[in-house]
Amino acid sequence: MIKALGISQAAFEAADYEIEVLLDRLRTDDYFVRAYKFESLRETLTLDYPSYILALAMGAGKTILIATIIATEFAMAMEYPDGPFVQNALVFAPGKTIIESLRELSQVPYEKILPPRLHKAFAANLKLTFTRDGDPNIPVIRGSSFNVVVTNTEKIRIQKETIRKRDLDQLMLPSEELEKARAEVANRRLQAIASLPHLAVFSDEAHHTYGQTMGKDLKRVRQTVDYLNDNSPNLICVVNTTGTPYFQRQPLRDVVIWYGLSEGIHEGILKEVAGNIYAYDFDPSNAMDFVREVISDFFRTYKDVGLPDGSPAKLAMYFPQNDDLDELRPHVENTLASIGQSPAVILRNTSESTQEEVNNFNRLNDPESPYRVILLVNKGTEGWNCPSLFSCALARKLKSSNNFVLQAASRCLRQIPGNNHPARIYLSMENRSVLDKQLKETYGETIADLDRTGRETRSAILKLKKVNIPPLVVSQLVRTVVPFEDTGHDPLRLEKPKGRKPKHFRLSIFTVMEQQSTDRILQQLGEEVELEGVEDSVDLYTAAVRFSDAYRIDPWVVYDELERLYGSKGDIPLHHIDHLAMQIEEQTRKYDVKEERVDVALALVKPEGFVKITEPDGSEVYTAEIRYPKDREQLLLSLGDMKGNEKRFGFHYTPYNFDSNPEKSFFEQLLHQLNTNPSEVEDIYFTGAVTDPNKTDFFVEYKDEKGKWRNYTPDFVIRKKGKRSKPGKCLIVEIKAERERAHPLDGEGGRKAIAMKRWVDLNPEHLQYEMIFTPSDAISVNQTLKVRDFVEEKD
Repeated sequence: MIKALGISQAAFEAADYEIEVLLDRLRTDDYFVRAYKFESLRETLTLDYPSYILALAMGAGKTILIATIIATEFAMAMEYPDGPFVQNALVFAPGKTIIESLRELSQVPYEKILPPRLHKAFAANLKLTFTRDGDPNIPVIRGSSFNVVVTNTEKIRIQKETIRKRDLDQLMLPSEELEKARAEVANRRLQAIASLPHLAVFSDEAHHTYGQTMGKDLKRVRQTVDYLNDNSPNLICVVNTTGTPYFQRQPLRDVVIWYGLSEGIHEGILKEVAGNIYAYDFDPSNAMDFVREVISDFFRTYKDVGLPDGSPAKLAMYFPQNDDLDELRPHVENTLASIGQSPAVILRNTSESTQEEVNNFNRLNDPESPYRVILLVNKGTEGWNCPSLFSCALARKLKSSNNFVLQAASRCLRQIPGNNHPARIYLSMENRSVLDKQLKETYGETIADLDRTGRETRSAILKLKKVNIPPLVVSQLVRTVVPFEDTGHDPLRLEKPKGRKPKHFRLSIFTVMEQQSTDRILQQLGEEVELEGVEDSVDLYTAAVRFSDAYRIDPWVVYDELERLYGSKGDIPLHHIDHLAMQIEEQTRKYDVKEERVDVALALVKPEGFVKITEPDGSEVYTAEIRYPKDREQLLLSLGDMKGNEKRFGFHYTPYNFDSNPEKSFFEQLLHQLNTNPSEVEDIYFTGAVTDPNKTDFFVEYKDEKGKWRNYTPDFVIRKKGKRSKPGKCLIVEIKAERERAHPLDGEGGRKAIAMKRWVDLNPEHLQYEMIFTPSDAISVNQTLKVRDFVEEKD
């Protein structure tokens, strides 16, 4: 426990090595907490409700994650009204910029998150509400369910000073009455939220309440959530999303997920920035030189860079004050003119911006937007989703940063599929030092770490070349769930599992002996002593409640049967639980799973699972994006790369993205043979890469080692020409490394092979299956003999 909580030896010693004393001092002793930097730990230990932190780097999808949690919880609450699921959500955001970004909640493709049956009910019942300036109340029906209320903390937290006169309809009141009225407005908003049952609170950009501003702001927000906990019918939990798992380098103990900046870059979720953090040493009083250099370098590098949708690359320049922006804007315009760019590409966005400027800022994701240089003051550091932003620049040193440098610099890292261009950050040397410090405090990383972190993945666009491929008609065993006729169940009757005995271990006793070469050695005394270990167990009541909850049966029925087996004061060994659960499942289930043989038409490729785009010549093409490790780039093979393929075998999509050199070697050899003797073969398809059930039906199901059903797609299908109404035979080929030949049949590879063999046995007249094992990076000619015989064999 001490290790898990991060308690130092000195702190534990100060608490007299007593856990209770330690916990008490953590809760009550401010000096002790400050001395040992336990501020974040105190938060964890003093909350009366579950609170989780999801520490996700900017651009990793915090908003979509919140939406996914809400959607799944609401759907389960509709399915199980009496269950412990969230039925209302309050989403906190600490500023208007983030409020705008959270409007994405209304645009989330929930139909891709929930299955159709659950999505229909969810979409019909979801009520999404954004708090409005000047509205003294929150427009929700008190006591109702399936509300998502999005607000910034100032609008509902317990802080009456934030209630303005316009919120009180300009009432002319004495000062005492005005104070009461302000408190009443705050309470009305809180009371509306507190009336909602099964509430969950989501705090987006939660570093405003955890990280660097922990303290004053935290107390205000905590006071609000504590009020909801005390007055809501049921506060389920608080979920905080933030970019940092730290508070002043202290790890936050509530963190359940941590996805860092380097990790996001490494996996291609964020743009690469290695070697692209540019720091300049210039006279702070002569910032125009910095501005000129940044504008010139940006258009040299990114003039013709854009996203796959056509959005041109953009540069954001951050200024401390409006005066700084006004002073330097002429230099921005002059530099643009000198490099042949129109000053019309500039867009200003500050707290003083016109409505037209704000609207243009909100439409920057439109490929038709003409703006490429965005000048910002107090905007665009949080919640700004602009994937076409490739560069950020901080024009002047900030007097007080409050994490601003990190927030501003990382805005340009948001990635989008299909983009292979890195981002670039422009800083002064002073701001570079600030960025390095804030990276350490926020992510535990440095600029040097980012410079060493490159994207290890690349992306490519696949294009379907053969859309109307005839389906493969085969027999399959189809499993169907058949409900039992509800005639009631026999009384629950369990048997005590025959499990292992409690663990034993041997204990050897040693003494310290003198030795010349070293001071002392250990010498064993006597024989080894065998001790009996204490096995983990669970009491009858806990087991009965858990079984009752899992299988929806009366807990007392379960308890009585467990008491019969283990006695009224007995405990259940943990290793018995799974066996008992299987018995209860078998006796209480109201369904059966049956298999029947049916003929099905399997689409080798399903165009509807791809993205349809229009080429410049007006033709329509089906595409999909893939990601692959950059060290496997040589495994991509395009139709144009193959010479001597006059019959255009294969390449139902291009490029083929092979998993290994042996796969590529096999395909190239077979293409050569097919083009030499093509009379018997209709085509060959590499199927091992496109495995998404939305894109293909060609896979076989098997159970993994944990009993979960999974899909297996073999590597190749060679299809022979049919005769009249008789379809041609197919040879299915799997390429494996030699080391996998000896894998046991109950392993992953063996289970796949058995499932495929069973499938082939159902279709002996149509299907054959061949596995080729190779010890090298190539396939030898003799290893393909059976395949060659199949190709040349006449039906």
